[in-house]
Amino acid sequence: MSAELIINSSSFETRVALVENGQVAELYVERASDRGIGGNIYLGRVVRVLPGMQAAFVDINLEKAAFLYVTDIYHPMTDIEQVLLSACEVEGVEENAEKPVEPIGGEVDEAFEANRNHISVPIEDRLQEGQELLVQVAKEPIGHKGARITTHITLPGRHLVFMPTMDHVGVSRRIENEAERKRLREIMCAIKPSHCGFIVRTAAEGADQEKLEAEVEFLSKLWQNIQRRSENAPVPSLVYQELDITLRAVRDLLTKEVDRLVIDSETEYRKILHFTENFMPSLRNAVERYEGDEPIFDAYGIEMEIQRALSKKIWLKSGGYIVIEMTEALTAIDVNTGRYVGKRNLEETILKTNLEAVKEIAYQLRLRNIGGIIIIDFIDMEKETNREKIFNALKDAMHKDKSKTNILHMSELGLIEMTRKRTKESIGQLLCEPCFYCEGEAYLKSRQTICYEILRELERERRELFGGNVVVMAHPEVAGRFCDEERGPLERVEEYLQARITVKGEPGFHLEQYEIAPLES
Repeated sequence: MSAELIINSSSFETRVALVENGQVAELYVERASDRGIGGNIYLGRVVRVLPGMQAAFVDINLEKAAFLYVTDIYHPMTDIEQVLLSACEVEGVEENAEKPVEPIGGEVDEAFEANRNHISVPIEDRLQEGQELLVQVAKEPIGHKGARITTHITLPGRHLVFMPTMDHVGVSRRIENEAERKRLREIMCAIKPSHCGFIVRTAAEGADQEKLEAEVEFLSKLWQNIQRRSENAPVPSLVYQELDITLRAVRDLLTKEVDRLVIDSETEYRKILHFTENFMPSLRNAVERYEGDEPIFDAYGIEMEIQRALSKKIWLKSGGYIVIEMTEALTAIDVNTGRYVGKRNLEETILKTNLEAVKEIAYQLRLRNIGGIIIIDFIDMEKETNREKIFNALKDAMHKDKSKTNILHMSELGLIEMTRKRTKESIGQLLCEPCFYCEGEAYLKSRQTICYEILRELERERRELFGGNVVVMAHPEVAGRFCDEERGPLERVEEYLQARITVKGEPGFHLEQYEIAPLES
């Protein structure tokens, strides 16, 4: 599989596209006026403890207080608790991924989750209002929700993720060679400082001990600097800011599987070269400066894919299509045969459309970064074997997705329920805003409905309008309908009011806007 990183950088916005086999697989956007906060470390103050929710709100100097759940609070374990935890660990749980709060390319670390959830202490026994905490943003603010934070700090490097609150060594499950996994684990157990933990990332495959030792030393010193800074910092305040999107992309996405990185900014190009020379010299030659006259995203066909990712309806090559509807609680995806009529029988036509839709759905979920609960309404199939084919095809298609997913079997109604880990806003939420015309309803009233609203309003104000001349100002298309299809109802209202009604088109009016006023003679 060929892969490329294409970066479009300007003074106001940076966009990063991961292109696999000529198709945009992932898209990341960061704006200078609204830089992401995922991975940032803050010194915050507890403003409210909620025992009923086993959670707390923490002021970290953002617009909204951050949310801290009880299992995200670091609780130093006693010797007895440490023994209990070790006894409860299940073999294979620690063979996990890279970083729980990593914004780009990360996966959930199951051992990290298992360790932090094992010891259960009520939140009211852990936190008090006014208490100061060093916290890290695990999930950026989404919609009306504030950021989710954790006291389990994690610092990502090129090959390792440092966990100062965990005494644990894990290896990315994406490293499949067992001998290599064992070698890396033995090295880390030998070189890591006591009372802290590390996760070996996928990029560490083949790395020698000297390189890993250098990164352990670098991350340890970084953590010491963060601790020193937090001792003198005001509360609340930012103590450590995560790398910008360009360097995060280099650190997290520029792997052996990526053939090259192409960027159109000279300044960012030199910054990337400096970063690769220090942390990944073997990949320095994979970095290229784009010199073309055409905008880089246009040249690689990415701009067109972004526009497609913002559409509700996605056409399939066969003629079928899918419709993606996002709500606050969940995302609904509907599959339709559309123009595809098949060649042999109905069941075969439906199966082919559903299988084609599976690939497009997996692609769109990853590209749009859709998270949370997802309901997929496939076209109904009679055969149980065909339903199982769709389920297995979806699991296979989602295998490349770095975000954690959970997929349930298809129900008798042809629905598949699944979840996908949400860590930040989707592309649609980031690039779009609710329609100020329809206020997020996604529909406008029809012209006929607006005409009848006007007629009812005229009848409602009959006392003021009775026997006089009236002017109705409305959108030109609504005014035109009164002169054509709705001329009869308008004349009947004129007769009822014993008034003359003049309809005037106003080009500046919204389709649903209208005004009624007496017409002076």
